[in-house]
Amino acid sequence: MKISKYIIAAVVTMVGLEANAATIDTTFHSNGNPIIRHKYTADPAAMVYKNKVYLYTGHDEAAPGHNGYTMHDWTCFTTTDMVNWTEHLSPLNVKEFKWAKADAWASQVIERNGKFYWYVAVEHGSIPGKAIGVAVSDSPLGPFKDARGSALVTNDMTKAVSHSWDDIDPSVIIDKDGQAYLFWGNGICYYAKLKSNMTELDGEIKTIKLPHYTEAPWIHYRNGWYYLSYAYEFPEKIAYAMSRSINGPWEYKGIINELAGNSNTNHQAIIDFKGKSYFIYHNGALVPDAGSFHRSVCIDYLYYNKDGSIKRVIMTSEGVKPAK
Repeated sequence: MKISKYIIAAVVTMVGLEANAATIDTTFHSNGNPIIRHKYTADPAAMVYKNKVYLYTGHDEAAPGHNGYTMHDWTCFTTTDMVNWTEHLSPLNVKEFKWAKADAWASQVIERNGKFYWYVAVEHGSIPGKAIGVAVSDSPLGPFKDARGSALVTNDMTKAVSHSWDDIDPSVIIDKDGQAYLFWGNGICYYAKLKSNMTELDGEIKTIKLPHYTEAPWIHYRNGWYYLSYAYEFPEKIAYAMSRSINGPWEYKGIINELAGNSNTNHQAIIDFKGKSYFIYHNGALVPDAGSFHRSVCIDYLYYNKDGSIKRVIMTSEGVKPAK
């Protein structure tokens, strides 16, 4: 009975706030997990910039009962304490990429030299398969514009696996020496250097072999270690590997979190903010059925051991407390 009332309330709220958020910024307080309850959000990516967290997500819009992904735009939320959030106007729609035809899939934003680059996975309009595009803006809130007028990575550029959706889930990092790298891939993890303009590959595309790798790479650096986390098997858990160099070798370290409830997919972002580490992911908690296509972003704490390895994440309904 509690679930039924909760679902009804979520749907009513969704109808009102979806319309409202289309024209104005909306503020709200997250009462535990999922943190966003007025619309479906998925594939989170987070960026810390000037003492604020910018959370970018995909937006599940599938009709009730439809077992498939319907995603047209990306969303942006900000917070200074991890519990009070502002939803901003959608900064980017798949229509911005004239060469693409559908699917606003997983993405990540990074800042360089005062500009913000948004790497996204979409369906290419003329080259069969998924592709990676990049948009740019002078503000982390957008609007973002196609930075190239063409895809950065297309399916005919990658041959390690034969299926057409291997070029998805981009993750980007700027190393200590200023060299930027792009990681991505389904079925195999690809990576390549980026030129300083952040809109061109610089050299060959390489691959990384990781145990039971499915998709969703996330690359981050902390205290002398590079961490490459990823979706493991299917339905997906999140696992990770560690290395002293961004070029490897990578040592597999184990599972970070288990299956996210009512969702076959799992997609993570890992950040440090105000002295704590956070694990941001999605589950299917807001709907009893088809949660894999109506996902919701959640946040829990992430803890490291003394040797740099990561403790398993405990997924909670309470979520996190205000950051101070």
